[in-house]
Amino acid sequence: MLRIDNLKIYEDITEEEVFYEALKKNKIEKQDTLDYNIVKKSIDARNKNNVYYNYALNIEVKDENKYPNIKKVAIEEKIDIIPCRKSSYKPIIVGSGPAGLFCALKLSEYGYKPIIIEQGSKVEDRVKAVEEYRNTGVLNESCNVQFGEGGAGTFSDGKLTTGVSSPLIKEVLDTFYKFGAPKEITYINKPHIGTDNLRNIIVNMRKYIEEKGGEYYFNTKFLDYEKKDGVFKVICNNKTFETDTLVLAIGHSGRDTYKLLKSKNIPMNRKNFSVGLRIEHKQKKINESQYGTKTKLKLPPAEYKLVYHGKDRTCYTFCMCPGGEVIASSSENGAIVTNGMSSFKRDKENANGALLVNVLATDFSGNDVLAGMYFQEELEQKAFKLGGSNNYAPIQRVEDYLNNRKSTKIGEIIPTYKPGYTLANLNELFPEYINKTLKEGIIDFDKKIHGFATPDAILTGVETRSSAPITILRNDELESSEKNLYPCGEGAGYAGGITTAAIDGIKIAKKIIEKIDS
Repeated sequence: MLRIDNLKIYEDITEEEVFYEALKKNKIEKQDTLDYNIVKKSIDARNKNNVYYNYALNIEVKDENKYPNIKKVAIEEKIDIIPCRKSSYKPIIVGSGPAGLFCALKLSEYGYKPIIIEQGSKVEDRVKAVEEYRNTGVLNESCNVQFGEGGAGTFSDGKLTTGVSSPLIKEVLDTFYKFGAPKEITYINKPHIGTDNLRNIIVNMRKYIEEKGGEYYFNTKFLDYEKKDGVFKVICNNKTFETDTLVLAIGHSGRDTYKLLKSKNIPMNRKNFSVGLRIEHKQKKINESQYGTKTKLKLPPAEYKLVYHGKDRTCYTFCMCPGGEVIASSSENGAIVTNGMSSFKRDKENANGALLVNVLATDFSGNDVLAGMYFQEELEQKAFKLGGSNNYAPIQRVEDYLNNRKSTKIGEIIPTYKPGYTLANLNELFPEYINKTLKEGIIDFDKKIHGFATPDAILTGVETRSSAPITILRNDELESSEKNLYPCGEGAGYAGGITTAAIDGIKIAKKIIEKIDS
């Protein structure tokens, strides 16, 4: 396998044409090739007068020795799993977000037939519940942006970027492609699926799991468990199950389960997390800042990822959604939570991203492991009141936020939050250290993205669900202190996005499959 790196392409061409350009520039004869695949595509816009695509390809050839000056790479091998599990009990997975879903997929591939318990609805009905909340302000606390098939990522940009390094990343991307994602997610530098594609892909995954013998129980809320002689009695609102293997892929909004585990003395630690606001700009302005105005390439809507290191805290952008909208993401009445969402085309007028400041586990007095969770709840409830106690979100122009004055108008940027918004002073939401760092971050980011601190940019409160405020401790076998109880994914504190949650689900499944029954 030959590896071609740093192939610069200055026009919009097909994958096959990219392949022929690689052959031409590296003097590889077409008749010597067997296959090829694009492994990377990124945009280099450092010079706004000379923007281009940067490709990397693997080209399989009949005889590598014919091209001694071209880099060689080995064909990647799959990670082996050796099935040892003989138990007659079906593994039970609580939660059908990326962690639970990929755990169920891997178990199904090896002939195990998982039971998936989900308090929300299947994705087709979940879409209706989310739209009802956005249109009417009526929230279904069991089925919303946070809860339901596919997890919180279903109503997002479907971002698949991650800062971790793992051989399982490729498996996750290939799996999404297998079940209906566009092929480009397997090689572009910043892959995303889009909320529209995710909804279909998740249905395809469910059908596959069911065809393999897996069972889904929707609208089934996990309430408690009892354990006797190695068998878990899993108690739900409408049904009781038995298993010897219980996976808790509860997501970072599984607050009732956090309280349950605390009452059972399952070891947990406080974890650092972040809170902040959503910021909206005109996508056109972000494009101009990132790409310039001279390129003839048909570039996708531009993204940004920014970090400011203050004296005591850090401000950073998270889950940036080009051409998207700010979405109502509460899972509890009397609270406002925001997130960002985009379709695959990212073709709406505004760009939005989270502006977050880190909150430390040591910021809270006392010993309550759930102190961070209660802090999140407090902010969400304050945002609800600041928005008018009617499920409208409090918003503010950036100029007014920086000057600590209530907004009395909106300008050229129209807020996208539904069911509605209320002009407010978002300084009233946070402790001073958060406001101070957010403001410093906004001003600093304007030096990197021209217009980031434009007066009419819209801030919407509040963003609190970027990650879990706790870690459920687990051992080298990925179990909690309770044998065969597996905390999994973002809600357990072991992931930070769709890809890492999916990876953790695969890891848990591998442990279950390879475990010798005792």
